[in-house]
Amino acid sequence: MYDTSTRERALSLVAQGRSLNSVSKETGISRAALRSWQTRIEPLPRMRRDPCSRCGPAAEPPEDEAAYAYLLGLYLGDGCISPGKKSGYFLRIACADAWPGLIEACAAAVEAVNPSGKSSRVQAVGHTSVVGYSRHWPCFFPQHGPGKKHHRRITLAPWQQTIVDTHPWEFVRGLIHSDGCRVTNWTTRLVGGVPKRYAYPRYFFTNRSDDIRRLFTDTLDKVGVEWSRSERGGTPFNVSVARKASVALMDTHVGPKY
Repeated sequence: MYDTSTRERALSLVAQGRSLNSVSKETGISRAALRSWQTRIEPLPRMRRDPCSRCGPAAEPPEDEAAYAYLLGLYLGDGCISPGKKSGYFLRIACADAWPGLIEACAAAVEAVNPSGKSSRVQAVGHTSVVGYSRHWPCFFPQHGPGKKHHRRITLAPWQQTIVDTHPWEFVRGLIHSDGCRVTNWTTRLVGGVPKRYAYPRYFFTNRSDDIRRLFTDTLDKVGVEWSRSERGGTPFNVSVARKASVALMDTHVGPKY
């Protein structure tokens, strides 16, 4: 980087009628630089680096903690972080196309947490990946690592746990919106000797990681939601919320995907 006085001296030589080649040989400055200075002598401003609240000595939490809690749930369920060019990373959250509202909510959360404030969308068969690019995703998600999540230990950093404790419902909503669902089950009961069919709503959360399921159930305990382990299709990786009062709580704070 050449300062302005150096640029002015070099251009004064050019102004004397000397060729760019001779001035370049004398000063050691490339002809391309001399040519560009004839158009603009002021140095271009350095590219702004998007600030990261987790970097530096303060290591503060994300500014929008509620959005972060929701995005953390989405990431633990259907998200991944992969290296991009140079020192950047891509955060990808896979969202089913059947839930356009979820895609919008996911994009809003990525933009709220991403230091650049940006997100993009990549269409695939049956789903849309909401993508954010940043050098700082590993700062925000220290759970990032090689391999699948259920093959490695998943724990929250103390600052993440503080955010989840402050915004538990946003975290639960993110987990349900990624690896959960609200369904209507039915059963039959004998009433006066006559079988009657009853329908009732139920929430399921399915994840192969014991750690992630534990984070989900620990948070449910804190907000007063009763849950049970349930096999679904022979898969033992399910958490069920079926009691009426607990389903009502979930409907108030989470609700079905949309």
